[in-house]
Amino acid sequence: MDPLSDLLSLLKPRSYVSAGFDAGGAWSVRFSDQHGRMKCYSVVSGGCWLAVDDVPAPVWLSAGDCFVLPSGRPFVLASDPGVAPVEAKTVFPPARNGGTVTLNGGGGVFLAGSRFEVAGHHAAVLLRLLPPIIHLGTETEQAALRWTVEQMMRELHEAQPGADLIAQHLAHMMLVQALRLHLRDGAPTGVGWLAALADGQMSRVLAAIHADPARRWALQDLAATAGMSRSTFALRFRETVGETPMDYIARWRMLLAAERLTNTDESLTTIALSLGYESESAFSTAFKRVIGCSPREHCRRWGTAAADARSVRAPHRADLLGSAWPSDRSTPSRLLPMAGE
Repeated sequence: MDPLSDLLSLLKPRSYVSAGFDAGGAWSVRFSDQHGRMKCYSVVSGGCWLAVDDVPAPVWLSAGDCFVLPSGRPFVLASDPGVAPVEAKTVFPPARNGGTVTLNGGGGVFLAGSRFEVAGHHAAVLLRLLPPIIHLGTETEQAALRWTVEQMMRELHEAQPGADLIAQHLAHMMLVQALRLHLRDGAPTGVGWLAALADGQMSRVLAAIHADPARRWALQDLAATAGMSRSTFALRFRETVGETPMDYIARWRMLLAAERLTNTDESLTTIALSLGYESESAFSTAFKRVIGCSPREHCRRWGTAAADARSVRAPHRADLLGSAWPSDRSTPSRLLPMAGE
């Protein structure tokens, strides 16, 4: 798979609430406790303000805009930044998939989209590879997402048989499309994984690593893939990704290994050999250096937790909108540090 598909595969985003939010009048709602969640929503009509903890200024969202909130920080949606917010749990009834929540009679803004739960104890590590907020607002971006949003609206309103399942599939399409458009338009800048994926030369290198993580990669091989000299490539990779190529390879291998240790019955030897290690001992040493514990400790610690995570509780309706890896430190105008409940 390509690097973005690899990342989403490890995150296992599962859509739990695909719904609409219709607010009118003067209103402000704060969404807290978004840990381990991603949000992907489109502004169908009207507009509202999005304010995120630790971000200096709120962001205006207008009709047609799509936004993704992968980082889990608290945020506020409001008709006006000056309105005192109320907690989401006091506004929204218990969760159910589909339908629309109306506040103050509606009419001021209508949002449609979905909340995703992400699985695995390394979700926080993986989410840090994504920017805190992705805001898609150009006409081209809106046109690319319009069909998906319109289909989701139809499913939410008509409530035909199978509507919940179709809405969830559309939500996944909307999420992937938003991330793809963000990359295509070259929005990511600065330091971080997504910024590297938007860079043509670095993207080729990441794709090669992800296609064959077990290969005994040499710096010269990676530099040749990027079409650069070894010294120039090493510097450029570190400046773009935030760590050395070899550190990235080791870290990605260990995240793959952690996933397999938790969710499969494969032996340590099988996993070690499949990821390019000649012995279980060498693999265990690398695993402990990157993850912070031995493979066997990891299995004991997370085996039960992973099984429990597969039986996620029904979410509250208030959720509907709502280290191991270098963080993406970029903050351009369309890539702002962001949040969730």
